[in-house]
Amino acid sequence: MAVFFFFFFFFFFFFFFLLIRILLFPLNVDWGQNSYGAANPNDRQGWQKSLRFYCDDNTIDMFPIAFLTNFFSTGGKPTINLANECNSSDNSTFPGTQLANCTAGLQEDIKYCQTKGKALTLSLGGATGGAGFQSDEQAQGFAETIWNDFLGGSSNTRPFGNAILDGIDLDIEGGGASHYPAFLQKLKSYYDASDKKYYITAAPQCVYPDANLQTTLNQFPVDAVFVQFYNNPCGLQTYGQARQWNFGIWDYWARHVSPNPDVKVYIGAPASNTAAGSGYVALDLLQKITIESRNSFPSFGGVMFWDTSQAYQNNRLDQSIKSILNDGSTCDPSAFVYPPCDAPAWDSTGRTYTAGNRVSYNYIWEAKWSASSEPKADPMGEWAPVSACGGNNNPSDNQHTTTRTPLSMSSSPFCQSIEAWSSAKTYVSGSKVVYQNQVWTAQWWSYGDTPGGPAGVWSPSSSCSH
Repeated sequence: MAVFFFFFFFFFFFFFFLLIRILLFPLNVDWGQNSYGAANPNDRQGWQKSLRFYCDDNTIDMFPIAFLTNFFSTGGKPTINLANECNSSDNSTFPGTQLANCTAGLQEDIKYCQTKGKALTLSLGGATGGAGFQSDEQAQGFAETIWNDFLGGSSNTRPFGNAILDGIDLDIEGGGASHYPAFLQKLKSYYDASDKKYYITAAPQCVYPDANLQTTLNQFPVDAVFVQFYNNPCGLQTYGQARQWNFGIWDYWARHVSPNPDVKVYIGAPASNTAAGSGYVALDLLQKITIESRNSFPSFGGVMFWDTSQAYQNNRLDQSIKSILNDGSTCDPSAFVYPPCDAPAWDSTGRTYTAGNRVSYNYIWEAKWSASSEPKADPMGEWAPVSACGGNNNPSDNQHTTTRTPLSMSSSPFCQSIEAWSSAKTYVSGSKVVYQNQVWTAQWWSYGDTPGGPAGVWSPSSSCSH
């Protein structure tokens, strides 16, 4: 009997561990910028409330606290700006820095929210943030600062006192794309040495590839991406238009490119018509988009709103969407049921398709305009993936498996950490691959262009025999 209970608890906790590896927070809402107050300065009753206020019900699962606005300021420390809750102008700062001391207002609120099962992360950057690194060494030093000032480390400059956040979110919208993998790898080294579960998420623009984050997302296994389907030509207002709406491209990235096979893709949405310049859609349409995306793509993780103040003032939009997500299907990846590949199989004999035609070819694809080429996840190509599918026309996805590009098996240590080139993967400028025992670097965006081929995308560098 004792042996039975030992194995029962062993498998229970093993299964539970597998679950927590996958982001289980279907509704994520940014807090910290008082977006409603910025749009409605005279309606102070609707301004952003304390974190504790928003944690008193079961609606919101994760709060990215926005923003850490500047990576390096006075005294080498970062700065944070949480609008009417805490900032370096209205609140005290740590001596010799511009880092606001928000302990009195936020230390206990953060811990209270965590007792309610919420995850709270620190969002880095933002639209006006002073983000970016000049070297890997600087990025690694910043990881140490984040760990010591906000996460599980210790320092004399902790803005939230002894409260320990649950991770970080990259909302990088400027300042360059370089050196973030070094930052995240260093941060992960701290994570791995801790018993606490920490998260790393990102909030790219929906335009693919994202100019500031794509290289990092292709190299580092983030837990989730909160894709900003607003203030962009691929925003929610374009849903149903294959030429613009591109959740399918992000699903393809999640399943075939991201180094994390469990990464989740979220629909980032404005929480009201004053929360963003474009992308806001009415509740009934957002519900439709949420349900159809969840039923069409296995990478779907949930919805992210910008931001709490707007959602609360917009008739509790967060509650309306959470009611759809609350059935638990987004929490269990094995629960996804692949739609049938019920479009005709793609004709490889040279047929020309017209705009709106659909075919089955690993996904269900829709022609954006006149199309005759093989369907590929090329954001500039002729086809758009509009649904994952499984069935006779799709043997690979029917097996519910994904084949990812393995690391090079070259005996050279120089090449063992570089991926082999894959014709099924999207690359961006600066990507490195191994092909025919040679390291190649992409000069610009590439999909299906063979290194050394006529397109001239790839530049050769060192040999794996180096």
